[in-house]
Amino acid sequence: MHKTLFVTSEAHPLMKTGGLGDVCGSLPRALRAIGVDVRLMMPAYRDAKAAAGRLRPVARVAVPRLPEPATLLEGTLPGTRVPVWLVDYPPAFDRPGDPYLDPQGQPWYDNAPRFALLARVAVAVARGEATLPWKPDVVHCHDWQTGLVPALLALERERPASVFTIHNLAYQGLFPADMFGSLGLPASLWSLAGLEFHGQMSFIKGGLAYADRLNAVSPTYAREIQTPALGCGLDGLLRHRADRLSGILNGIDVNVWNPARDPHIAAPYSRTRFDGKRINKRALQEMCGLPNEPLTPLLGMVGRLVEQKGVDLVLGAWPALARRGCQLVVLGTGESAYEDAWRRERGRHPAQLAVKIGYDEALAHRIEAGADIFLMPSRFEPCGLNQMYSLRYGTPPVVRRIGGLADTVEDANEDNLASGRATGFVFDEERPEALVAAVERALALSKQPDRWRRLVHTGMRQDFSWERSARAYVRLYDMATEQRDRSV
Repeated sequence: MHKTLFVTSEAHPLMKTGGLGDVCGSLPRALRAIGVDVRLMMPAYRDAKAAAGRLRPVARVAVPRLPEPATLLEGTLPGTRVPVWLVDYPPAFDRPGDPYLDPQGQPWYDNAPRFALLARVAVAVARGEATLPWKPDVVHCHDWQTGLVPALLALERERPASVFTIHNLAYQGLFPADMFGSLGLPASLWSLAGLEFHGQMSFIKGGLAYADRLNAVSPTYAREIQTPALGCGLDGLLRHRADRLSGILNGIDVNVWNPARDPHIAAPYSRTRFDGKRINKRALQEMCGLPNEPLTPLLGMVGRLVEQKGVDLVLGAWPALARRGCQLVVLGTGESAYEDAWRRERGRHPAQLAVKIGYDEALAHRIEAGADIFLMPSRFEPCGLNQMYSLRYGTPPVVRRIGGLADTVEDANEDNLASGRATGFVFDEERPEALVAAVERALALSKQPDRWRRLVHTGMRQDFSWERSARAYVRLYDMATEQRDRSV
């Protein structure tokens, strides 16, 4: 079985800003459970070091243009047996809070050298230069922060295979062209076929152009990013490398997201013992200061308050949903304009709308357990996890037919209802009216208890565990190794 170095900028519970952290905290454990010798490498952020527990230095790695070597701190990913290597270089990583943004919400001024440092250390370990008694045969990298790793490895004759997973192509790690020289990168990497992108330096192109295998986090997203509409200017490169591009649907941690054993919610429940769902609805209403009305439809939304997530669609739909008598609980943080808009709506509808600006893991679980319907009308969605959480918690999602949402939610049309495949409500148009129409369909079906119960139970039966995805990644590692051998 493969020895895999898993390189990422975040992994729950050490650091998490979104789905990347969830995936990189769960997939290594699932890989280890099926026999992969996986080691996780990420920056030693201040908060990550505090969360990691016992750490010990195991190696020092010299990095070009840095006055001191970086230190590898070894520990274990909390709650797992996955070894973790934190790249400790205090001038780059010893900062509180968000790993990418400064206290003013702007990207850290030195993000390029910070994540180039991570890449240099990963390459040193991959090449056996870090005096460690372990050397990988596959290096698995994630998103732009690790894009330089496949590029630097591609210059080596003796090297492990490389896999690059695209979690969100919209975030590309773009920097001024002169940063390339500042980082001391090999001149051969600067070209239209390499790291240059419209006169700038693109970290993500390092992964897209040089990795042995590329992977997107859902099959539909793998197809979408090859189109001008969702390719973010990189669709031509992805079409060129389409023979090395695949899509593997993310999984979820079914131990953490399990309504039968969730410590965050008011009452446990399951598909066969569903009464606890009503208790959780009442508890969520009370916690959020909403009237305790069992028959009032309670909608939930959890996620980043950015355009990608269709927040403007929900804001546009909310007046109609409020007139319909719905309650809504919103949890998230993001663009200040959206945060302010939700605060204003809260002032207008205090008896129907609850808004929590920020990140609250426990409240996220309570919304999934307490809501009747979950809203996720994303403009694009590489995979999405909340719709899977919702299905597992018996909270049918309303989603757009896009990316991973299209791969995980079966629309409650008459054919799917009759055949028992329906799990949620899917719409196509990027308009508030289309979202309202989809919610109206959900509300209408909820008045038919037998059909609603069947829909809910079908959703709760879906298998989104990581084991299936982990086995697909092992096959991907095999393909990457074969591809590497052909290119040497």
